[in-house]
Amino acid sequence: MNDLHRRSVVADTHNDLLCAVVSRPVEVWSDFFRERWLPQLRAGGVDLQTLPVFIDDPYRPEGALRRTLRMVEAAHRLAEGNPDDVALCRDGAEIDAALGGGRIALVLALESAPGVGEDVELLETLFRLGVRVASLAHFGRTALADGSGEDATGGRLTKPGVAAVAEMERLGMLYDVSHLGIAGVEHVLELATRPVIATHSSARALFDHHRNLYDAQIRGIADGGGLVCVNFFAPYLHATDFTIDRLVDHLEHIVGVAGIEHVGLGPDFVKEVLADTTPPCCEVDVVEGVPANEYLPGLEGPAGLPLVTEALLRRGWAEPDVVAVLGENVRRLYRAELGRPA
Repeated sequence: MNDLHRRSVVADTHNDLLCAVVSRPVEVWSDFFRERWLPQLRAGGVDLQTLPVFIDDPYRPEGALRRTLRMVEAAHRLAEGNPDDVALCRDGAEIDAALGGGRIALVLALESAPGVGEDVELLETLFRLGVRVASLAHFGRTALADGSGEDATGGRLTKPGVAAVAEMERLGMLYDVSHLGIAGVEHVLELATRPVIATHSSARALFDHHRNLYDAQIRGIADGGGLVCVNFFAPYLHATDFTIDRLVDHLEHIVGVAGIEHVGLGPDFVKEVLADTTPPCCEVDVVEGVPANEYLPGLEGPAGLPLVTEALLRRGWAEPDVVAVLGENVRRLYRAELGRPA
């Protein structure tokens, strides 16, 4: 591992490993995490890991809340079962304590929050359980907002969606605009009085896919003190050239628009998660019109993260800038905002 990478705080703002954990029997959740995922996180030098709670289609809408609670419980159990290696953190002080003790700081997030629906008061329930980041749409439409796959509707936030922004700001829960539609992102930026985050989004100026952000959106997030954490999923970076250079292109573009202090890493490693959760009978080849089996070589999972540091140094990045994007920016935002009431 590169020495600079080893010395840096490395933060990943989107890894769906909880989906893989809950696909196993409850009695092996902690062991499965320790045996399958912990070695990869350690090999990649990950110090701060955001864990999204993503609810698959079969559980929506009726089983969404039960599935959400089960995944939240899985996060607590894998932390309690591996207390020397990880800690579930609710604020900056707990993150600092975990990192100071050589443990990986875990932060719980909601991805699209189908278990909440219009019952915005449930955000406080989930906050009590440790959730500190949330997005309120995925590809499609929810009770709160339209996802990026519904851009043609021009939909902004619904009335409950507007209430959700206010509630999250009151609690000290970061609003995540990744997956939100164009009009929804603009609406959030109009409403927000606290920083927001895009946990796994790349640059639409470089590749025109609805999951990527326009420069104006990136600039708006930065102007509010927030972060854009770049997605590594190859088909969102380029049509055919699935290489780490294309990832660096997106990082450099977003740094140029937002400023170095407003950029982080949101890899969205899906290869192993799909393998762990998809029966052999029905392998997923396409997700929302893009190939699901194309990955950046060496960056199929968290163990490859040192390759990002090496690629940035090859491009001539100054060491302080590499350190900022690897994780210090995320650590600073989380320290300032997580769990801090308005």
